[in-house]
Amino acid sequence: MSVSFLLRAAGAVLLLASFSASAQAQQSTSATYDDWVLNCMTEAAPTPHKVCQISQISHIKENNQPFSRVAMSRPASGAPAVFVAQLPVNVLTQAPVGLRLDDADPGLTAPFVRCIPAGCFAEFELKDDLLKKFRAAEGVGKLTFKDAAGHDLVVPVSMKGFRAAYDSLPKE
Repeated sequence: MSVSFLLRAAGAVLLLASFSASAQAQQSTSATYDDWVLNCMTEAAPTPHKVCQISQISHIKENNQPFSRVAMSRPASGAPAVFVAQLPVNVLTQAPVGLRLDDADPGLTAPFVRCIPAGCFAEFELKDDLLKKFRAAEGVGKLTFKDAAGHDLVVPVSMKGFRAAYDSLPKE
């Protein structure tokens, strides 16, 4: 079972709730950087503006259904980057979500911030020093959480292509 198989990004990536909203005409583009996909949408009206993010989707091997999603966009000037994990709704929301870049990494934890029918979301704040570690990482990290029954679950997160995808995010 290869990481590329588990983590290949879907051609038509579902964007986080912030991308989904409008019935207005939109123009979208995407580019793939190894295991990461850069998606940009331009809202046509009332004032055209572009919203971009990089993401990676993990799939359930048996039926190739999306299972989880990680994503981030370029932060506003002076603000820290936010790495968002979207997990299934069948999670133990009282337990934090963990994120490690490799086995030597002490990792980060974050609480769930909201659950909607599309999934439950945790947000990891990445200050400059952590963002540098993310950009330098090349291996496979781990996203850890508990399902509603309290069982530990681990989702691999490939860092292959993260730096190139992040660097391709438009600067505002």
